[in-house]
Amino acid sequence: MACCGESGCGCCGERGGRAPEELTILGETREEDEEILPRKDYESLDYDRCINDPYLEILESLDRKKARKYEAIKWFMVFGIGVCTGLVGLFVDFFVRLFSGLKFRLVQSSVEECSEKGCLALSLLELLGFNLTFVFFASLFVLIQPVAAGSGIPEIKCYLNGVKVPGVVRLRTLVCKALGVLFSVAGGLFVGKEGPMIHSGAVVGAGLPQFQSITFQKISFNFPYFRSDRDKRDFVSAGAAAGVAAAFGAPIGGTLFSLEEGSSFWNQGLTWKVLFCSMSATFTLNFFRSGIQFGSWGSFQVPGLLNFGEFKCSDSDKKCHLWSVVDLAFFVFMGVIGGLLGATFNCLNRRLAKYRMRNVHPKPKLVRVLESLLVSLVTTVVVFVASILLGECRKMSSSSQGGNNTLAFQVSSSEEVNATIRTFFCANGSYNDMATLFFNPQESAILQLFHQDATFSPITLSLFFGLYFLLSCWTYGISVPSGLFVPSLLCGAAFGRLFANLLKSYVGLDHIYSGTFALIGAAAFLGGVVRMTISLTIILIESTNEITYGLPIMLTLMVAKWTGDLFNKGIYDIYVGLRGVPLLEWETQAEVDKLRASDIMEPNLTYIYPHTRIQSLVSILRTTAHHAFPVVTENRPNEKEFMKGNQLISNNIKYKKSSILTRAGEQRKRSQSMKSYPSSELRNMCDEHLAVEEPPEKEDMLQQMLERRYTPYPNLYPDQSPSEEWTMEERFRPLTFHGLILRSQLVTLLVRGVCYMESQSSSSQPRLSYAEMAEDYPRYPDIHDLDLTLLNPRMIVDATPYMNPCPYTVSPNTHVSQVFNLFRTMGLRHLPVVNAVGEIVGIITRHNLTHEFLMSRLRQPHLTI
Repeated sequence: MACCGESGCGCCGERGGRAPEELTILGETREEDEEILPRKDYESLDYDRCINDPYLEILESLDRKKARKYEAIKWFMVFGIGVCTGLVGLFVDFFVRLFSGLKFRLVQSSVEECSEKGCLALSLLELLGFNLTFVFFASLFVLIQPVAAGSGIPEIKCYLNGVKVPGVVRLRTLVCKALGVLFSVAGGLFVGKEGPMIHSGAVVGAGLPQFQSITFQKISFNFPYFRSDRDKRDFVSAGAAAGVAAAFGAPIGGTLFSLEEGSSFWNQGLTWKVLFCSMSATFTLNFFRSGIQFGSWGSFQVPGLLNFGEFKCSDSDKKCHLWSVVDLAFFVFMGVIGGLLGATFNCLNRRLAKYRMRNVHPKPKLVRVLESLLVSLVTTVVVFVASILLGECRKMSSSSQGGNNTLAFQVSSSEEVNATIRTFFCANGSYNDMATLFFNPQESAILQLFHQDATFSPITLSLFFGLYFLLSCWTYGISVPSGLFVPSLLCGAAFGRLFANLLKSYVGLDHIYSGTFALIGAAAFLGGVVRMTISLTIILIESTNEITYGLPIMLTLMVAKWTGDLFNKGIYDIYVGLRGVPLLEWETQAEVDKLRASDIMEPNLTYIYPHTRIQSLVSILRTTAHHAFPVVTENRPNEKEFMKGNQLISNNIKYKKSSILTRAGEQRKRSQSMKSYPSSELRNMCDEHLAVEEPPEKEDMLQQMLERRYTPYPNLYPDQSPSEEWTMEERFRPLTFHGLILRSQLVTLLVRGVCYMESQSSSSQPRLSYAEMAEDYPRYPDIHDLDLTLLNPRMIVDATPYMNPCPYTVSPNTHVSQVFNLFRTMGLRHLPVVNAVGEIVGIITRHNLTHEFLMSRLRQPHLTI
């Protein structure tokens, strides 16, 4: 059975007709080493507008006043998305600080008391009680909404790329994500809250302009705007950018993130809206945090959830400078090491993820909770024991002497650094370097490595880096909401600070600034893990508020990415691949341009006629999982009668004969060579069945096509859907292409009883407006759940007013690079392949353009390349 739409963003066909490589990609077989996990079904978003009659009615009624109103509402929605995203970030940050501060104060006082009484085990039990309780709650929220696990960046990257991941932008996901990450960070896991902020912003962007939610179905507003995938994906792009801006105080970096990480269709107007949304989120969060934490409303002192503070040398060190040209060589070397460490991290985490998908996820959900509690238990014990036993007492710098040991969050970064120094079992005037790093919130530990004037022991930094590397790698992927930015930054900052200590101690470079090397180490490790370049560079520059760091950060990130790419992909791309999402890269490889559209298209088509009986539509919809169907008519002998005039008329659709003949004449050689068919084998099979003499070359080209390919066809109003028993020539009969109609549109027509009796004219069929067609967006009724007993199966549906009569199409001879660029740039969902005389010969969906599918087709020896 053929497919014209997507069944899992791909085309379905008989298993026996697929190549072994293709079966492996689709997950129908597995390699011996089980490198590729089973592919799930994902539906694509449709960024292309359906220019049907209801939409044209909207355009005709649209005047300048309505257009301005629509644009003003869109700007208002963008502003609302930014404000709401900032408030979500404020909520998460406030309670994380509240719970973490309470936990650390109680446990620290217990440690100080028990150090004299010898009851440190009680302090460990207190810390375990806090952490296990918080992590348990975080796991429960993931059980309620499984898609809330992880950072959410891979899922949002897929959504911006045009793939609809089930449940990823639901209100329930936002609630579980925000509450879950709150408890997972407060529970002491090596995770961050910045990654989930991006997911939260995207959910706000998707839901706020809809003014409805499946969670609160009884609450609905009459808001008829933005009822399409095109508008929704624009708002999701704005929300994701706002999440980045709120997390790092980087509105420009957030805008570039949405552009770099998947949004295919982009224009200047969208850029302005996304930047405005990012600015709104940044200043909303900044305004409230400055007032709540520091009592200075309107001062805008804290731009984001993660602030790197001000980088400056000590006033007493006249030889110190942030960085010099000589340091660039060290930064390049650190980029190489960061790329290698990132590739190692990704390799280990990928193996852990595959193990979880095969051995943990199939088991009862309680097993996932137990795994999270096990990770929390081990992490807590390691942090406590390392802080007590493995730290060294280091002398405080002169600027740190006045600091206290409480978790008071002061205005300046230097005061916060001094406030978070830990003096476990150390004399006055000294501090425990390991406890200062482990027994603090991760953001405070990053500030210690960036700005602490006192030294950290190389042994302490080595142990901290090793333990943190392994535990954060184990943690990422468990069933709790978790981000990876902050753990990667902290791990890389320890590596950079260690590198600076070694240069000072063994090379004699006393003039270097350790904070700069800690920042470059953080950028190198983070770049080696996530492999982001443009947006990450701007995010780090905006977070440091130091433009002079632009060149070192950019150079380090480029080297780290190039080094890591030699071994594997970025961590987010790895998770996208493991979940089987058909993500489209920015461009194809040069070698696949040997292929043509006819080599990668799906030739088996399930189609409908412009006027089709209800029983046939129901049969097609219930026996296929395709999301769109070509609207076609068959080239029958009686069509020759219409060739006498200047127009070819077929089912209320007119085509000028002169244009057809002109196009056919221009592509005479292509049509005669039968390149419109999927392969030369199919051409030979069809020729053997038809056994019709080829007309003389001098005859009219269109006449040749009609005579040479004629076979008997079913009725215009078939009583049954296309059958699997059809012969080869019946399967690949010439079909004149008139348009494309979505499954959701057909179901809507059936639900609302849009049909007419055979004895009546099609003009008697009820008409639906654009608002009525989009009323159920984005959750249209399922054909299997509908009660269609009230409809007469012999009645006919006229689909022509509701189909898209002018979708993007390509010739069978179009090169794959051109097909790929058109599909990705325009955000298409289906791309029909139409030959020289307007006959549809196949269809291309997202699955047909994935790298794995293209390479499998390239390796097939029977292709006529």
